[in-house]
Amino acid sequence: MMVLMAIPLIFSLVSKSQVLYVGTNYHPHDDKNIEKIKSDIQLMKAAGFTSVRMGHLAWDSYEPAEGQFDFKWFDKVMDMMNDAGIKVILDIAIHPAPIWLHKKYSSIDVVDANGDVQYPNHRYMDDVGDPNYQKYAIRYADSLSKHYGKHPALLAFGIDNESGDGPISYSETVRKRFINWLKNRYSNPENLNKAWATQRWSRRINDFEEIGLPVSGSVIGAPERVLDFRRFVSDEVNQVLLKVLEKVNANAPDILTNTNAWYFSPMKYFDYSQIAYSGKMARGGCGFYSGNSLITNWGVMNAAFGISRIQFESVNPFWCSEFTTMTAVPNSIRKSAYATLMYGNQMVCGWTWQSMHAGEEQYLEGMLDWDGIPNRKYEEYKKIATEFKKIEKFLPYKPKPEVGLAFSFPSQIASSSFPEQHDNQLQACWNLFYWRNMDANILEISRSALNYKLLFIPGVAVMDETTANKIRDFVKNGGTVVMTSNSAIVDSTGQVFKTTHPGMLNDVFGIRIAGFEETESMNELSRKSLTEKKLELNYKGKIIKSESVRFDVIEPKGAVIAGSITSLDKDYPIITSNKFGKGRAIYIGLPANEAVLNPLLDDLINELSIKKGPDVPKGVMARQIDKNHFLYLNVTGEPKEIPSKGKSKSILFDKDYNGNFTVAPYEPEFIELK
Repeated sequence: MMVLMAIPLIFSLVSKSQVLYVGTNYHPHDDKNIEKIKSDIQLMKAAGFTSVRMGHLAWDSYEPAEGQFDFKWFDKVMDMMNDAGIKVILDIAIHPAPIWLHKKYSSIDVVDANGDVQYPNHRYMDDVGDPNYQKYAIRYADSLSKHYGKHPALLAFGIDNESGDGPISYSETVRKRFINWLKNRYSNPENLNKAWATQRWSRRINDFEEIGLPVSGSVIGAPERVLDFRRFVSDEVNQVLLKVLEKVNANAPDILTNTNAWYFSPMKYFDYSQIAYSGKMARGGCGFYSGNSLITNWGVMNAAFGISRIQFESVNPFWCSEFTTMTAVPNSIRKSAYATLMYGNQMVCGWTWQSMHAGEEQYLEGMLDWDGIPNRKYEEYKKIATEFKKIEKFLPYKPKPEVGLAFSFPSQIASSSFPEQHDNQLQACWNLFYWRNMDANILEISRSALNYKLLFIPGVAVMDETTANKIRDFVKNGGTVVMTSNSAIVDSTGQVFKTTHPGMLNDVFGIRIAGFEETESMNELSRKSLTEKKLELNYKGKIIKSESVRFDVIEPKGAVIAGSITSLDKDYPIITSNKFGKGRAIYIGLPANEAVLNPLLDDLINELSIKKGPDVPKGVMARQIDKNHFLYLNVTGEPKEIPSKGKSKSILFDKDYNGNFTVAPYEPEFIELK
């Protein structure tokens, strides 16, 4: 009996994964006029929209005063969406918190580093770690998920929005919670003093109550304290998200969950990997904002990198629960939409439906103009919906990467003092695979099974015992690892290793990192008359021109020198390779850089028999979806001829091909081999 009951649920989840959702972000709380809402829904249905996201940043639209929940007006909206066959992502907008809650509990207010209380006159100005805030946020999540958990229009609950955004609070209540966090981590002041190196500058702590916050006004404290504080902030953000997830999954176990996970906002960057690996968030999600340009692709690349860094190693479909409108050049939205399909995306949900009338975004343009008349972006989304319907049964694409790219939250925080931050190095490695039309997973080493042939460790500055052991075992068991500079510099407390660098792994790489040199200064001795950050390298006889603020001084201790800097007063080893166990550990004494990594990666792809991307001309994005289907996107202004043997059919444009075929400028193509 239990098995029979499970079959409909399994079928339902499978069927949901065989849909490409196209829709919009809609804000009926801006205008509760039922006739206007009815007209909007008719336009959505006419455009072929299958999804809509609502409830965004709208806590007090459902709870206008404490405990006074008002769902009647929104019940009608949900019913109308259901009648139109449009599925709803209902955001549980736990922040910003309503003004009435700030008034009730002033501890929720953000306090800046100068000690000044900040009135919540902008979104996300909440101390989400505050127990009073969390109590009411969970109560709101409970009420909303119970009320709508079984509504037939509901596709998913959105769990918060852009949780990494908003200022960090430096209030007294935050300080007290930070002290409790430190007590749990270090048990006693002596352990804390050791971890924080408080002997430096006479900063010894004799009692936990003496602890202050690591930022005071414009003065930022020692790195060890900053790292712990940011871990504490991250834990509090994850804590409330997990509480909401648990409440929603309990109230609506058959409903998907999703979030716009802008965890890497510079405001309150937190470690989203905990959520991503928990399995409790059914669909990773983001706002895909690739800019307005049609002819350039950096915006698409950066936004696609955002998908990868949110998805981590999840094999579930991804949702772009927000997607650009604004003043995007005609056809650029469509181009971006097809690009996302190559990263496992299943949803294109335009932000926003109607040009905003008020508030911080009142000049943000949507699919409808301010007077409610559809514009060209409405027509472009309509075209996307029509085309996606033709190909959805073959999608979403499921990447099959053989390469992993290591992400490390503490390394991002610790690398703030380096010329090149961890995130930038991670993206430089990710770009290598974008250009090659190859899959590569971003991963968190301590949480990953590391089932890859090749692992990149780009500027992972903080090295703990668990991570080091997993890297060691990966190489020992036959894996190949490539580590770049600024890696394994500090231990888990944020203190520089007193042992040989790279810390905990010097024997695996067979080297000693003695320190670093400043390139601009060293170029006073350049044999090639180079200046500033410029360097010239020799890698296996190939001359590579590159730039870097610094380079590592490497002493081989068993490793083979594979590349050297040849432009300075003497040759400096810069790329080394060391056999360790059944595998190989490669070290590059420069931050991750495409010019340096490209020739090395080409060699490794061949040596490790890593599957290459489809054979296409430069400027074409491509993925092999399955045995007989290929997706292409020409991101250039020139026609591109795609090499092909035998007969094939365009499912998008209902054309038959025999041999090679051409993809028009800025156009997609979806091919079925015959």
